[in-house]
Amino acid sequence: MLKHLTITCSDIIHDIKLSCQFPEVVEAIASQKIITEAAKEAGIQIEKAELQQQGDKLRLEKKLIKAKDTWAWLKKHHLSLDEFEELIYNQVLSNKLANHFFSTHVEKLFYQNQLEYVAAATYEVIVEDRDLALELFFEIEEGEISFSDIARQYIQEPELRRAGGYQGVRRRREFRPEIAAAVFAATPPQILKPITTPKGVYLIWVEEIIQPQLDDELRQQIISELFSDWLKQKINSMDIVIELDKDINMQSQNEVPKQA
Repeated sequence: MLKHLTITCSDIIHDIKLSCQFPEVVEAIASQKIITEAAKEAGIQIEKAELQQQGDKLRLEKKLIKAKDTWAWLKKHHLSLDEFEELIYNQVLSNKLANHFFSTHVEKLFYQNQLEYVAAATYEVIVEDRDLALELFFEIEEGEISFSDIARQYIQEPELRRAGGYQGVRRRREFRPEIAAAVFAATPPQILKPITTPKGVYLIWVEEIIQPQLDDELRQQIISELFSDWLKQKINSMDIVIELDKDINMQSQNEVPKQA
C-alpha cells in the first residue's frame, strides 16, 4: 500500500490529454489571453471595491463563511492567496469587458428576439409505448389519475421521480423543436397530447408560460451569451500554437504505442 505519492506537472498534463479535456483547457487559456489583451486595448481599469465585491460573491457561492473554510477551499484547489486574487481579478475583468462590448446591444437584441426569451415551467414523463402514453393522457384529462402519480410510477431516476418529473423553467431553445411548438402553444395548466420523439413518447404537463422581462438577471445573461459567442469567434479565427515543456513532450512521445 502506497503511503506517499508524488504527482508532477507532466502527470497532470498527461492525464488531461488522456481524459480528452485538452481542447477545453486550451480554449480556457486562450479565452483569458484574449480577454486580457482586449481589456488592455479598451483601457478597462479595475477598482479595489469591485474586487472586494466579486470576492465576497465567490465566497458566498462557495459557502466560504469562515476564514478556515476559505483556506480549506484554497488548499483543495491548490491555490495560493495570490492566485485566488488573480482568479477574482480575471472574473471582474471578464465581466467588465463583456459589459463594455455588449451592454448597449441588449435591448435591441431582446426586442428583436423576444419570443426566444419566453420560458415555460414543465413536468415530463417519458414512456416507450405510444398506446400507453395515450391511455395515461386520457386518464389525466378525465381526472382519473394525476400527473404526479404517473411520475412516481414511470420515472426511474429517484431525484426526478421525487420532483414529480419537474424540468424547471426553460426557454424555447432548450426544448426539442417538436416539443417547443406544443409547449408554447399551450394554455396552462395543461397536459399535452403525447409527443413521439427518437428518445421516447413524452407526456408533458405545462404548469406556466413565463413572459420575458428585461430585468438585471436576463440582461446579464444576454450579455454573457453575446460575450461567449464573441470569444468563440475570436478563438476559431486564430492559429493557436501550443508549446509544452521539452520533458513533457518527450514523455508524451515515449508513451505513444507503436503501430503494429
